[in-house]
Amino acid sequence: MKKIHSYIAALAIAGLVTVGCNPLQLDQIDDPNNPSVGSVSNNATRSQIQFVLTGLESIHRGYVTNVSQAWNTFGREIWYLNASDPRFQTDWLGQAGRVPDRNYFGFASTGGNSYATPYRAILQANVLISAAENTNSISAQEKDALTGFAKMIQGYQFMIPANFVYDNGIRIDVADVLNPGPYVPYAQAMDHARSLLLEADQSFSAAGSGAFPLRLTPGFAQFNTIPALRQVNNAILARVNAYRKDWQGVLSALEDSFMDLDGDLSRGPAHPYTGPPDAFNPLFYVLDAAVNTIIVVHPSVLTDTIPGDLRVKEKFFKRETPVTVTTDAAGALIGTHQDLRWPTNTTPITFIKNEELILLKAEAHANLNQATEAVEAINIIRNAAEIGNYTGATTQEALIDEILFQRRYSLWAEPWGHRWIDARRYDRLDEIPTSYDQGTIFRQFPHPQAEVSWDQYVSD
Repeated sequence: MKKIHSYIAALAIAGLVTVGCNPLQLDQIDDPNNPSVGSVSNNATRSQIQFVLTGLESIHRGYVTNVSQAWNTFGREIWYLNASDPRFQTDWLGQAGRVPDRNYFGFASTGGNSYATPYRAILQANVLISAAENTNSISAQEKDALTGFAKMIQGYQFMIPANFVYDNGIRIDVADVLNPGPYVPYAQAMDHARSLLLEADQSFSAAGSGAFPLRLTPGFAQFNTIPALRQVNNAILARVNAYRKDWQGVLSALEDSFMDLDGDLSRGPAHPYTGPPDAFNPLFYVLDAAVNTIIVVHPSVLTDTIPGDLRVKEKFFKRETPVTVTTDAAGALIGTHQDLRWPTNTTPITFIKNEELILLKAEAHANLNQATEAVEAINIIRNAAEIGNYTGATTQEALIDEILFQRRYSLWAEPWGHRWIDARRYDRLDEIPTSYDQGTIFRQFPHPQAEVSWDQYVSD
């Protein structure tokens, strides 16, 4: 019988508590601040469920650093320049024939935050569901609300490892961490994410129309009612449906999301960072600081801009002193601009926003050959960027070209690797430039060595 890798088993335990405790002592203590497995599985108190919920939100953001640095490097939205360790350039850029293997640098044996951490969130959500189902301390509607939230996070998190390993497939049946199901193809993984989000919507529907019953972090400050969380859930569903190429499903989900064609494009739920004892925003860098480790804007992004694009002004800061890292394959990699989006080290990071939803609307209409509606949505984005209405061709191919271009700047370097994923799903990976770094564009990554080794061990 195959069993999942040992680190997942450990993470299942670690996921039961908020960051900062010792998971190995979980079942040896009776600490009301760090509830044990048994205590939250059998008539947990309201405060214990709150701790599990807060822990889920904390783990939910665990992918941000690795995905932002690595996936956005793969799509050449950024370079993550690091003079102290050249592998961030040589390996992540695929220089000198370097290709991803099972011990690929930056992901260690577990796949890092691109693979292991999402499963932590998925397992933590399972604990929240179990705690809600097996307690008398909350009402039936409150149980539905918590279940809906947990499944919404699961639907989001399953997309991360799926997009990382892509054709290699992921495990979706991980309820029993020592007896998981087999790997399933990418399409089935996306279908599973969709199913979870539909189940979440059903649970939210049964939970009523009031406030969410427990305390959410400030990242959900604008979405802390049941109807608002249903809108967030449908926004995530729209993204999943785009990956599934269910274009009518995209439009249907958007109708029930928080998309607002006349609203603030930046509005959306976020990962909060409040500083000690919590974490700092991992993407924040002091402007113009004398550093040799920093995220910089990829030169091609600067070269391809439309004159006057407000997004360039708002997102890219031109340094007085460029950051330079030298590699054997390409000579000097020079970063002239850094990220301007984060004014402080406690600025929250939005994980899905109105601007993306409008672009998803444009993409769905274009793929359905509804050119008028597609152009209307495109123009909302273009006019917000102060570059005027779209005047190009309205063929499907031309509109997709335009939408992908606008996504490149509207969703630049978000913690999702949009350009890498977009280029792959439209079979355009060869359009990502490598002339600046003499590197390689990767399609996908293998399963981490720890996963393979564990399977081999238990099958012997």
